[in-house]
Amino acid sequence: MTIKQKAYIGLVATSILWGTSWVASKIAVQQGVPGLEVAAIRQFLGGSLFVLFFLIRGEKFPTPKQLLWLTGMGMLLFVIANGFATVALLYIPSGLAALIAALYPLSVVVIEKLFFKNTKITAITFIGMLLGITGIGFVFYDNAFHNYTEGYIWGLLLSVIAMLSWSVGTIIIARNKVKMNAYNATGWQMLMGSFVLMIMVLVSGKSVPITSVPVNTWLAISYLVLASSIVAFVAFIYTMKHLEPAIASLYAYINPLVAILLGTLITNEKLTINIFIGSLITLIGVFLVNRSLKKQREQALTDPDAM
Repeated sequence: MTIKQKAYIGLVATSILWGTSWVASKIAVQQGVPGLEVAAIRQFLGGSLFVLFFLIRGEKFPTPKQLLWLTGMGMLLFVIANGFATVALLYIPSGLAALIAALYPLSVVVIEKLFFKNTKITAITFIGMLLGITGIGFVFYDNAFHNYTEGYIWGLLLSVIAMLSWSVGTIIIARNKVKMNAYNATGWQMLMGSFVLMIMVLVSGKSVPITSVPVNTWLAISYLVLASSIVAFVAFIYTMKHLEPAIASLYAYINPLVAILLGTLITNEKLTINIFIGSLITLIGVFLVNRSLKKQREQALTDPDAM
């Protein structure tokens, strides 16, 4: 099997596993365990396995400077992005949460434009952003009537904050990469993030003793650690290394659809024609924005003054 074939298998695995992780997370928080605690346990176990593996292989501990960087990234990617998104799943459907998370390229455009002045809002970019927001509007409107629960707006707000935090984290990582093995760095980010999450859980006063965590929650967390935090992350990084960015990013359009369909089958979330159409409109918008960004990057490489 060639490297490229392995990379395509990695792309399929990433798309499906990250799609199923939304439903698994929802199952975990539905058993009475707070979302932050679920995220803390998940990131601690996943991060520990990553870090232990690389320490056994002879990797050195991060320097104090690297550890500070990894903690900061862990805050953005695994405390706010993953932690808040997990909490939100108690209030909103997993498919909607996955769809909001898929909007991060749109927020990257806005952040880059506002703070770095190096992204142009072209006609295609604008249309893509408009479609993305319109599609979410369709899904939001329909969910408000079919899947509305107490705390629905709170769940939406947490999901948007989580998506924005992921956007900021990806921008910072792209601009200031730490000199470490990417898999090892991910493990340390998870581990440092888990410590912060544990502190937040203790401060909140809302936690479930480890011995009282339901079996279904443990099963969901085990799946999240093995399938999503380890296998999918390894597959994702491998895919990014060996496939064109435009192809490697296809997972972002597939995993929300997996989450929506699986949520309908497993957690009885309603799937209406409006939700399906809204989801497709959103993903088309995200695709157009990504395509616009790709063209701008290619133009910048051939003509540095174009940006």
